[in-house]
Amino acid sequence: MASQRHPAVAGTFYPGDRDSLRRMVQELVDSAPVEEASPPKAVIAPHAGYPFSGGVAAAAYAQLAALRDQVKRVVLIGPSHHVPFRGLAVSSAGAFTTPLGAIPLDGEATETALSLPGVTTLDAAHAREHSLETQLPFLQEVLGEFQLIPMVVGDAAPEQVAGVLEALWGGPETLVVVSSDLSHFHDDATARELDTATARAIEALDPGRVGPENACGCRPVNGLLWLAHRQGHRITTLDLRNSGDAGAPPERVVGYGAFALEEAAQ
Repeated sequence: MASQRHPAVAGTFYPGDRDSLRRMVQELVDSAPVEEASPPKAVIAPHAGYPFSGGVAAAAYAQLAALRDQVKRVVLIGPSHHVPFRGLAVSSAGAFTTPLGAIPLDGEATETALSLPGVTTLDAAHAREHSLETQLPFLQEVLGEFQLIPMVVGDAAPEQVAGVLEALWGGPETLVVVSSDLSHFHDDATARELDTATARAIEALDPGRVGPENACGCRPVNGLLWLAHRQGHRITTLDLRNSGDAGAPPERVVGYGAFALEEAAQ
């Protein structure tokens, strides 16, 4: 068992210095509006460099402040950018680290995941993966101490991802975070049109309308949509922007969205 999974993109996607990182995350979260609705059970947040997508990610994480003393574990899923594989991959590490400290992994929940079809241990899928790592400093700053169940999603059907999420869904002690950017490398006008349509599909809980051209994390997103539709949950858009809003050239932008899932009344 690898003892720790160390940061791969600290100092590039976000500050590698503890104090600078904490200050940046605090400023981003403090600047984001907080909705009047109840805190979400799940969020979808982007995973690009903080100067580009951090404000949009903060729109999701700002909603979680009221859960600081409630959430004890976080189920975190995102797409694989570097290693092709089928199914979902957990990690053999005992903890994931960032400049803000170490987050222990939930070994019991990991074993539950491994008992499900298509879930394997694949440390190579986690080693360089930024889609999960970029969410961690936000979670650490907003929630404080918690246990983590990180899973990289490869080639997996929505039903398969949904089955894993359902098995780990838990109660108020569990938060689900799905990592995904939206459209890639279109001009600003095209990106806004595509991303607006994707946001409508996400709100409609329609995985059939969210493909790789709409979101790089379409597989983890669609798993959440499939489960939300089956269980009667509701997803709303919190923020929708692109890298052009943060100063990137408008001829070639990446889209970012933040979304919150409210559980159906029991």
